[in-house]
Amino acid sequence: MIHNFFTLVTRHWLSLLGLVIAVVGAVLMAMLFVMELSGFDGGPYLGILTYMVLPMVLVTGLVLIPVGVMRKRKLEARAAAAHQAPPRLPLIDLNDERTRGVVLVSLVVGLIAAVVLAAATYRGVKEMETVAFCGTTCHTVMQPEHTAFLRSPHSRLTCANCHIGTGADWFVKSKLSGSWQLIAVALKIYPTPIPSPVHNLRPARETCEQCHWPTKHVGDRLQVRSKFADDETNTESKTVILMKVGGQQGSTSSGIHWHVDPGVKIRYLTDRTRQKVYDIEHTAPDGKVKLYKTDDKPDGPTEWRAMDCVDCHNRPSHTFKMPAQELDAAMGDGRIDKKLPFIKREGLRVLQASYASHEEAREGIAREIEKFYKDKYPAVSSGQAGAVAAAGKALGDMYTWNVFPKMKVTWGTYPNNLGHSDEAPGCYRCHDKRHSTAQGDKIGRNCKTCHAVLAEDEPDPEILKKLKP
Repeated sequence: MIHNFFTLVTRHWLSLLGLVIAVVGAVLMAMLFVMELSGFDGGPYLGILTYMVLPMVLVTGLVLIPVGVMRKRKLEARAAAAHQAPPRLPLIDLNDERTRGVVLVSLVVGLIAAVVLAAATYRGVKEMETVAFCGTTCHTVMQPEHTAFLRSPHSRLTCANCHIGTGADWFVKSKLSGSWQLIAVALKIYPTPIPSPVHNLRPARETCEQCHWPTKHVGDRLQVRSKFADDETNTESKTVILMKVGGQQGSTSSGIHWHVDPGVKIRYLTDRTRQKVYDIEHTAPDGKVKLYKTDDKPDGPTEWRAMDCVDCHNRPSHTFKMPAQELDAAMGDGRIDKKLPFIKREGLRVLQASYASHEEAREGIAREIEKFYKDKYPAVSSGQAGAVAAAGKALGDMYTWNVFPKMKVTWGTYPNNLGHSDEAPGCYRCHDKRHSTAQGDKIGRNCKTCHAVLAEDEPDPEILKKLKP
């Protein structure tokens, strides 16, 4: 029976080629699968090769086998055409030992192939949802987002948890979108920098609220923010803020998260980047609707959007910080010695310089910091050489976490709307005192709704002394 099968598939070069391709694909899949089970770390490429590329090779070989067999039969039929007309449809006579053997072997091979392909497809899908696949397969293209993700509070999740979620519909949609992204990367026709995919995100209430939900936001949180001046001593000051996180409690909502009260609906007219807000429609729990408008005229395409979590938390897992933020944090937690003279000023200077690559940035930043102290503060350069070197390294880290020259991502490329600052208006997109109804009602800027400032830029806030146990 097996002999008859091999005799049949080797009578035409196409079926023979298919047999060779299928066997090679199956053997390589088995080898790589065993390597993976043994603990070999091949990165995302091992999974891609094992569960995506080689299964396609196996299928190609299996398809070529019957194609070759049919072509051989056609050739034989043409040769015998003068003596006997060929049947309109192929006849399968299971009483014939040769035919019966071919059918049985084909069924066994087909069944094995189906099992292998099903397992490979499942593992391939799982591989495509790993952080390594999403973040490192495309290297330079996804490097900014992947780097920011690894520093985020969501770094223990997978990309698919938020970008896809549950259900087959969004899975199919994401894979179709990913197919075009793959083509764009292969042909190098992707934009730089990559625009934030705000229009391709699943509604936050189907993803974010699987872990976070309005009734769990209730309460206040104390924040202490340290800031360092750019003078010689890097004078430290602290701002103490009581954040009124709020949320739904009983039948009412308060604080920052009143926006996501189930009874409240907010829609707004915005541009494609969602950084400019023109008209705002607010529907209260009692059904009363107010339309707030501004005199600003759109200078491009606009769209109406229902407000949800990502309108404020627009960079929940991919936050890029500004130089001063990074420096203040590093000086506050000790990565940079805050006693180094003018380190805040010099740090800002070297961070905001232009570099062609991360390698050039690390070398240039470390060199400039070392040169500054060697020229201006020789005693510091020799006596605190370790602190100076650590500062250069920490500054290099900050640059490579936030700036990516090849992708044209620099400081402030991706604004963060969580709050309000000179770099990103955030809350002030709506709360600007310029949106008003036809009756004259305005969206105000009552800061006490969201937070209470207990101390602002004070060297030794009295409130912190009172709060100490």
